[in-house]
This record gives sequence, structure tokens and C-alpha cells, in this order.
Amino acid sequence: MKTVYYTGSSLDGYLVDAEGSLDWLISRMIDADGPFGYDGFIKTVGALAMGADTYEWIVKNNGDWSYEQPAWVLTHRPDIVAAVGAGHPVQAFDGEVTDLHPQLVAAAAGKDVWVIGGGDVAAQFVAAGLVDELVVSYAPCTLGAGSPVLPLRSEWVLESSAVNGDFVCARWTRA
Repeated sequence: MKTVYYTGSSLDGYLVDAEGSLDWLISRMIDADGPFGYDGFIKTVGALAMGADTYEWIVKNNGDWSYEQPAWVLTHRPDIVAAVGAGHPVQAFDGEVTDLHPQLVAAAAGKDVWVIGGGDVAAQFVAAGLVDELVVSYAPCTLGAGSPVLPLRSEWVLESSAVNGDFVCARWTRA
């Protein structure tokens, strides 16, 4: 079991552009079954943690909740889970990630915890020493501004990399 921050990035390190859009990312070709692909990754995931913006984006753009795993939304607005939609295994959490992490691990039941989207949320987990692995798929573009993938200084060791469609993908572990 490990805690993984699995995400996409522009070449200059942004997750979302200045307008809050992911169009630059989701319009690219990537093989979900290829190296570092989503289909293989999601099978290893037992629980998810995300920020409110990520949660709202997923619900708005997918039209439905696409995860079977239990999920926690880190937010000071706990009503967004109920407001956006019921019927999916999501809980709001307002507190320290060090208090949430044991719940995530227990819910994951031996599988991995996925810190999904939101560099600020990922930064909280990284700062607390809770992220074991960072997996980033780099798109062939720069954005110049937006939300950074990981807005704090941290050190990582490259474990492996591969090309998948338009992306260069890399797996990093804590230094």
C-alpha cells in the first residue's frame, strides 16, 4: 500500500490553466492501457482524496461520479458534497491531512491511496511526508500560468519513465 499523487502537467508545471480549464490536457492522445495508463493505475486504488475544485470539476464534466472507491473531499465547504449530488461514496473532510490519512489507508483495504488533482491538496500530503510516489504525465505544451502541480519545494528520485501517446510519463519516489 502506498499513497500516490497521480496527475497530469504542462511542461512548465501547471495542472490547470489560468482560466481553470483542463482542455489543454484532455484533448491530447494517451493510451489508457499504455505505460503509466489510467486503466492499470485505477485498479490499484482503494481510496481517493481531493480538493473541492477537483470534486466539482469531476462532477460537472463527467456528468456522473466515476469512482467506486470511497473518496474524501478536503474542503471548508462540507455542503458541496450534498449540493453537487448524492449517491456516490464521498465524504467532506475539514481538517489536517495527518488526521485523514489513517481513514484513507483503512478504507483502501490494502490498495493504494490516490491523491487526485489539486496541487494544494497534494502539497499538504507531501509536506506531511505522506506521499510515497509521484506519477506525472507531461503534456507537450506550456501554459505560462495556472495552478501548479506541486506548490512547495520537495525532493524526488526518478524511478522510471516512458512515452505514452503525446505524453512523457514519469514515476518518482520520495528522496
